[in-house]
Amino acid sequence: MAPRAKRADAGALRARRIFGFEVRENVMANPRVKARLEARIVERAAHCLEFEIKDPRATFITIVRAELSSDLTSGKIYYSVLGDAAARSKAMHMLASAAGFIQRQVGRVLEMRRMPHLTWVYDDSIAEAARMSDVIQQALERDKQIQTSGTAPPPPPDAEWKDEYEQSVDEGEIE
Repeated sequence: MAPRAKRADAGALRARRIFGFEVRENVMANPRVKARLEARIVERAAHCLEFEIKDPRATFITIVRAELSSDLTSGKIYYSVLGDAAARSKAMHMLASAAGFIQRQVGRVLEMRRMPHLTWVYDDSIAEAARMSDVIQQALERDKQIQTSGTAPPPPPDAEWKDEYEQSVDEGEIE
């Protein structure tokens, strides 16, 4: 009976001999496979947070996206939290304590030989998008006021741009 060929692990380094020297190179995953795995990670992690974790700190957490490295050995799960800094801190501590459980549950559905090591990263893109939407809305209202009256209203007294401008003038960035 012939010996069985070893299957290449997608997350491992492939070694081969060139001119008698062993050369190690990264094995890169197919982009479609990587995208499918990232989608499964998001789906399963969200399911764990919603139905399987019985921690009161697990409220209002949204899984935004997952990113895997090209060799599938590590990954990041990006999340956002509805609420203030205290809610964000509670969620961060809850995710740190439940990381092993969630990693194990995600590993059961991925059907991989080696499970990527997952880390949790806070993503403020949703909050930033809401802030930018408010800024754009204020600018549109100000433009409408200028068009109807013909003059610009005075800027609000707590304008953030004024402090930034004065700081950049003091540092010599703007002359």
